[in-house]
Amino acid sequence: MLILVSLAVGIGLGIVLSPAVPPPVAPYLPMAVMAALDSVFGGLRARMERTFDERIFVVSFLSNSTLAALLVWAGDRLGVNDLSIAVVVAFGVRIFQNLAAIRRMVFRA
Repeated sequence: MLILVSLAVGIGLGIVLSPAVPPPVAPYLPMAVMAALDSVFGGLRARMERTFDERIFVVSFLSNSTLAALLVWAGDRLGVNDLSIAVVVAFGVRIFQNLAAIRRMVFRA
């Protein structure tokens, strides 16, 4: 329940405050959202499998976000903008794998 309340408060604050993303940070925002979604769905899957560990969740979130940010930053410095697309695709694949596992557990299909 605390998670849902926190999510609602976060969404509400985002709508009310309408934070602006500085242009130098904008290329990293899709990566951050994908890393967060990957961690959330991975945590949900682990919770449903009864293997959830808070420490693993936090470490995986931080390491995924850091690695993805470093890849996007290195791609920007090297002039290879496609690295950010690769990061988003990689996280997208992981999200869909977790969603498929969650769907199989929930619907037994």
